[in-house]
Amino acid sequence: MEMPKDRPNVWLGVSALVVNEANEWLMVKKKYGGLKGKWSFPAGFVENDETVDEAAIREVKEETGVDISIHAIIGFRTGVIQEIISDNMVIFRAVPISQDQPLIAQTREIEEVAWLSPLELKGETNVSVMVHHLVEKELKQGLTSIDGIHPGNQFGYSSYKLFFE
Repeated sequence: MEMPKDRPNVWLGVSALVVNEANEWLMVKKKYGGLKGKWSFPAGFVENDETVDEAAIREVKEETGVDISIHAIIGFRTGVIQEIISDNMVIFRAVPISQDQPLIAQTREIEEVAWLSPLELKGETNVSVMVHHLVEKELKQGLTSIDGIHPGNQFGYSSYKLFFE
C-alpha cells in the first residue's frame, strides 16, 4: 500500500452520518482506495485551517452537493496503519439543511451518491464495516470501544478500533 506523501504520520479525518426526514442515510461509493465500490459515509481529511465540524460540513458538500447541519459526535475511529501511521476519524450525526437538495456526486472521487434506508443497507453486501456496524447497532448513550472489528487487509491496519454511542 502506497502512503500519501502529503500527510504527516498522524491523520485526522471526518465523516458524517447524514439522516433526512425519511430516515434515509446519505451514502457515497468511492472510486478509489479500500472503500472503492462500497457504500460509505461522506468523509475526508481535516485541513490545516478548519475545525473537525467545519471539515465534515465541507466534505459532505464536496462529495454529495448537500449542505448539512452537525448535531452530534456519534463516534470516533482510530487505527494504526502498517505500524507507522495513526489514522483517526471523528464521526458526526448531521441533517441536511434543506430536504430537497439535489445529489451531486463529485466525479473525481465519488462513483455514486444516494439516500438509502438502513434496511436497504442491511441487505447490501458492498457496505463499509462502519456503516454495517451502525445499521446493526442501536445508538446508546456514551462512547464505547468496539474491539474485534477489522475492515480488511486492503488498508494495512495493524491496529483498529471503533468508538460509538
